[in-house]
Amino acid sequence: MTIRLYKAYTPGTRNRSVLDFEEIVKCHPQKKLTFRQHNKQGRNNQGIITSRYRGGGHKRLYRQIDFRRNKKNISGKITTIEYDPNRTANICLIHYEDGEKKYILHPRGIEIGDTVVSSNEAPILIGNALPLTNMPLGTAIHNIEITPGKGGQLVRTAGAVAKPIAKEGKLATLRLPSGEVRLVSQNSLATVGQIGNADTNNKNMGKAGSKRWLGKRPRVRGVVMNPIDHPHGGGEGRAPIGRKKPLTPWGRTALGKRTRKIKKYSDPLILRRRKTG
Repeated sequence: MTIRLYKAYTPGTRNRSVLDFEEIVKCHPQKKLTFRQHNKQGRNNQGIITSRYRGGGHKRLYRQIDFRRNKKNISGKITTIEYDPNRTANICLIHYEDGEKKYILHPRGIEIGDTVVSSNEAPILIGNALPLTNMPLGTAIHNIEITPGKGGQLVRTAGAVAKPIAKEGKLATLRLPSGEVRLVSQNSLATVGQIGNADTNNKNMGKAGSKRWLGKRPRVRGVVMNPIDHPHGGGEGRAPIGRKKPLTPWGRTALGKRTRKIKKYSDPLILRRRKTG
């Protein structure tokens, strides 16, 4: 998917660029695979904001994605490639031979009419799902399970790809898109190929209103707030933060302090931490 540029005929179109949606099929989503998702706008049951900078945006229907890929040994045909407002990646609709329909994440390079299958002995082709134990080293994969049978939890965003780099015993070593190297059970399912829509990071919104359509409200710096709202707030005119180091709105150290728990169940499985900074 390529990027479409605008001419600057209004201030909002200056530097604006969007995806051209060449491969997207214009159609309504499957009614049985969608449900209404109420927009809580970052508030709890008392109406208090618990997640800042959320609210507004266009209405959405949530598409149920088959992250488990548990229809074994039944081939399915790709019938549509659709836009999903709930994620950066596109999705595609599969018609299985037994008549069932499901959505999966769209792998890069797969086209309408192609066939995919989930099986322990599936060939190493784009869109097929099989256990890591049957994956050759260096294969591009996505939608990887952490717990076998739970469904894919790793590598699900647009353009993401991971690679198995070693196998030993019951565990496989993966290099993830973040640079992290970790161990995963060889019985975990993964899908072959890279996720499509890799150019999504190259688009430019062009104006603040485009962010509002996505349900994202403006972010404000702490130094321009009042003292009650942020530790950096207050003062006359343009005042410094008045602290030895920057703090979060809740008084904790900001900018670089590790917030991961000291003892976590997955620590022995992580061989190299992700890149930071």
